[in-house]
Amino acid sequence: MSQDAGSVAQEVAPPVAKAEAVTPASGPLSALLDIAMPVIIEIGRTSLTVSEVLELEVGSVVQLECQVGEPVDVLVSDRKLAEGEIVVVEDHLGVRITRLLSGQLPEARR
Repeated sequence: MSQDAGSVAQEVAPPVAKAEAVTPASGPLSALLDIAMPVIIEIGRTSLTVSEVLELEVGSVVQLECQVGEPVDVLVSDRKLAEGEIVVVEDHLGVRITRLLSGQLPEARR
């Protein structure tokens, strides 16, 4: 895949399962491990006036308040859990985790 110089995305191989992957614990909390949680990847934000919003049309570009190459935020249930970088896996965008925020995960999950 060829990319221009301003592109932040990188092509990577699909993830491979790790031998040290966390396995569900037995006990009263094991039933909670399959609960789906919302994950949001936040690449940037901006503010627009009402008149700017009304002028939006197909093809409009909204500039975000972030720089190319800046880490993206990974939020789980509205709580910032990690930072990452945008990658391309086959024909899909993804996020490679580059930093887990301390105090967000129990030690056994890191």
